[in-house]
Amino acid sequence: MEYTIQKLGLLAGISTRTLRYYDEIGMLKPARINSSGYRIYGQAEVDRLQQILFYKELGVGLEEIKRIVTAPAFDGKNALREHRQKLLEKRQQLDLLIANVDKTLAQNGGRITMTDKEKFEGFKQQMLDENEQKYGKEIREKYGDEQVERSNQIVKNMTQEQHTDIEKLGAEIISVLVEAYSSGDPAGELAQKAADLHRQWLSFYWGHYSKEAHAGIAQMYVDDERFTAYYDKHQPGAAVFLRDAVLIYTGTNNSE
Repeated sequence: MEYTIQKLGLLAGISTRTLRYYDEIGMLKPARINSSGYRIYGQAEVDRLQQILFYKELGVGLEEIKRIVTAPAFDGKNALREHRQKLLEKRQQLDLLIANVDKTLAQNGGRITMTDKEKFEGFKQQMLDENEQKYGKEIREKYGDEQVERSNQIVKNMTQEQHTDIEKLGAEIISVLVEAYSSGDPAGELAQKAADLHRQWLSFYWGHYSKEAHAGIAQMYVDDERFTAYYDKHQPGAAVFLRDAVLIYTGTNNSE
């Protein structure tokens, strides 16, 4: 069956403006343009639009969606299986948050007593799910499922005091890193302090420390534009500077 842009928009519950934009950026082009100049969409385009909307629902950005669905190796059936798994995980997260609300209401009514750990369980899982979605593939490929699951368990068992401490440590890393950057010397005292603070932060999440892993993470900050953007938003060039400082700190700088 074929659809005009108006009919496809009505079918999918999105605007014709959105469909035109998808066409403009090359993410969803019509099957053809008819003699009257109207965009016409066929079954393949309907299926692709469904995939696009699945990815949007999962919080994937448009640039990433375009890269995925236009890749020559894109497999629609496998993508649907992945969507299903992600949606099940999302449902589990919502169930945790609902249970958290129910427990809180029960506590407010004097029926139960919640521990401080229980109050934040749903939110911790949400953070882990978001990190998995953003960085899980790369981290698992580089360090393995066992390490990732160990780190996730540490987060789940984290107390509120530990959470506060690790948040302060993360902020201190950025503060010292920005100050150190102005010196231009990754081997300097401030830069090495930033590297040591980063070691403490990494050790908390990993439960152990190795120089090789530390250096590998720092290199990934440079190789992956998402990590680079996080550090460079505080100070352009900070990701490379931190990488260089960590390589010196760990003694893994082989550039000389």
